[in-house]
Amino acid sequence: MQALWMVLGSFLFATMGVCIKFASDHFNSFEIVAYRGLIGVVFLIFLTRSRGVSLRTQVPMMHVWRSVVGVTALVTWFYSISVLPLATSMTLNYMSSIWIAAFLLGGALLLQKSSAPVRQQGPLFLTVLAGFAGVAMVLRPTFDEQQVLGGLSGLMSGLVSALAYLQVAALARAGEPESRTVFYFSIGATLVGLAGMALFGFNAWSWPSALWLLPIGLLAVLGQLCMTRAYASGATLLVANLQYFGIAFAGAYSILVFGDQLPLVGWLGMAVIVASGIGATFLRERAVPKMPAEEHA
Repeated sequence: MQALWMVLGSFLFATMGVCIKFASDHFNSFEIVAYRGLIGVVFLIFLTRSRGVSLRTQVPMMHVWRSVVGVTALVTWFYSISVLPLATSMTLNYMSSIWIAAFLLGGALLLQKSSAPVRQQGPLFLTVLAGFAGVAMVLRPTFDEQQVLGGLSGLMSGLVSALAYLQVAALARAGEPESRTVFYFSIGATLVGLAGMALFGFNAWSWPSALWLLPIGLLAVLGQLCMTRAYASGATLLVANLQYFGIAFAGAYSILVFGDQLPLVGWLGMAVIVASGIGATFLRERAVPKMPAEEHA
């Protein structure tokens, strides 16, 4: 069931990306984040009440940290969607599995004793490097001066998402239900979005463009619930592999909805990233010893 939850969540997030792409013509990233969070808060209040789930938490600082990293990933990802082809932006965001492997690999190497065989980390290290080579293949055919910031934002979203996913798994181990975790994350998104609107301004609503905001919020919270439930299985890296279905969904949307035409090298780069992410996951399980920090990430 964890596999099905992640595949469904990936589909919902890819569909949300389509709505963001259309909404970004009329609203800035902070506005979209604010409305996405507000809709999530309202939806989750009704959901938790219907399920009898309390919103009180014994680990408030864990939710604060999860919101900080999660909202940072959200803002940077939404911006990259607005300026890059959907498939490219989605691929950069789904680099999180490779970032997770890189974090844990680096930590394991630092904790190893000098007599430990570092060579056993070689295949994982090469796999992570292959992932970043795939990034170069994906970005090179689509980069121009106006898209540099979008590419960097996409990479940042994947990097910070890796931290957010680890925190989601930690909250699940702490006994937090997924609806409560997503509720506090939605509050964080609302607050950060409103702060950004106060600093950078906002646009007046116009119909029917404002209608894109509702499905963004609903798809986001439903996708977040699916993702959170999938990570609650405890197999953080294994479940993370299944998110790559989102790249396939985004690729289909790019072609069918937006008519994007990425060169062959771009599609090959996506394939390299997916393959390296999957390979890094299984090599990580075999080659890198479990670290103390991973027990309470």
